[in-house]
Amino acid sequence: MVDIHSHILPGVDDGAKSWEMALEMCQMAAADGITHIVATPHANDQFAYDRRKHEEAIAQLREKVSGTIELSLGCDFHMSFDNIQTLRKNPAEFCIGKTNYLLVEFSDFGVSPQMIEMMKEFLDNGLRPIVTHPERNRILQQKPKMIVEMAEIGCVIQVTASSFTGFWGTGPKKTAQWLLKNDALHVLATDSHDPVRRKPVLSAGRAAVTELAGEEIAELLVNKNPGAIVRGESLI
Repeated sequence: MVDIHSHILPGVDDGAKSWEMALEMCQMAAADGITHIVATPHANDQFAYDRRKHEEAIAQLREKVSGTIELSLGCDFHMSFDNIQTLRKNPAEFCIGKTNYLLVEFSDFGVSPQMIEMMKEFLDNGLRPIVTHPERNRILQQKPKMIVEMAEIGCVIQVTASSFTGFWGTGPKKTAQWLLKNDALHVLATDSHDPVRRKPVLSAGRAAVTELAGEEIAELLVNKNPGAIVRGESLI
């Protein structure tokens, strides 16, 4: 399995607090069957995003895991005015590896209809937005058709695996199931932050999707599609 959303780099945001924790998370992920993790530090008002420093941290983590799991770098990109201005100047700063895939996170306090136009702008400029955990967004839970519209224009929709297990509550679980039923879900990811509460585990979410939609769809969401993303290929 491939995990495209994880906060495993130590001391850079609200994820792993130490190298020991980062290593424990990598070991837990590998034991769960994850072969590739994309580290996606936040870029928001609270946490500055420094691509060069993050690349150095990824290199150190690669040495420490000694090839037991593959690692690459992306960004949990918050859709703020300043971030968007920076992205327009240097989109490669925030994308996954050397691909054109970009994780985008919307505010929990308001999602303007203009965001559809912004996603179109990104797509027109060669970026492929990945909308992160919309099922957990309080606004988008009430406007699931807006998520579908984003999928229809070419955005990738990524749901947190543990939403399917009920970890985030009834609202996210129902929204995740609705997106699955309406063919508006492309990828499951862990959005892991630690080895205790927000774990780097995909298997439980995969099992829940298998029960709802079958093994072929589950395999698409945890392996084939995220695998295509880290390789910079089109989704299957």
